[in-house]
Amino acid sequence: MKITLRKAEPSDAERLWKLQIEGFAELLERYQDLDTNPAAEPLEKTIMRLQQPFRHFYFVMEGNTPVGAISVRVLDEGWKKLGPLWVQPVWRGRGIAQEAIRQVEAIHGSDKWVLDTILQEKGNCHLYEKMGYHQTGKTQVVNERMTLVDYVKE
Repeated sequence: MKITLRKAEPSDAERLWKLQIEGFAELLERYQDLDTNPAAEPLEKTIMRLQQPFRHFYFVMEGNTPVGAISVRVLDEGWKKLGPLWVQPVWRGRGIAQEAIRQVEAIHGSDKWVLDTILQEKGNCHLYEKMGYHQTGKTQVVNERMTLVDYVKE
């Protein structure tokens, strides 16, 4: 399987938004995090993100099929924030997220990264740790079901 990244353009907003809803629906149901889950966001938020000059969205492609997406937000002093990142449910467990991270780091540099993820999602935490990210110790309780944990890769 050959994974590539294709930069998303503002004209891709609706397609990206629909993939995002499908990609995050299971987590939304599990954690009921209506204020933070990308599956609960309106189309207008995706349109806004795609228009921001400091944000880069990429479709994760397997051939001509979008199997997920990854976002990079450029911060100050060379730092970047990874996320959201998702792989569509039927494509998970194939190393696609790892390859997407490798490719986005090749484009934007392999150091000075931050991200947050759901502490209760051990698979997500394992993925980021395997890719060289380390927990900072900072957490944010979203609700009684879910806590976000911050990661850094220096």
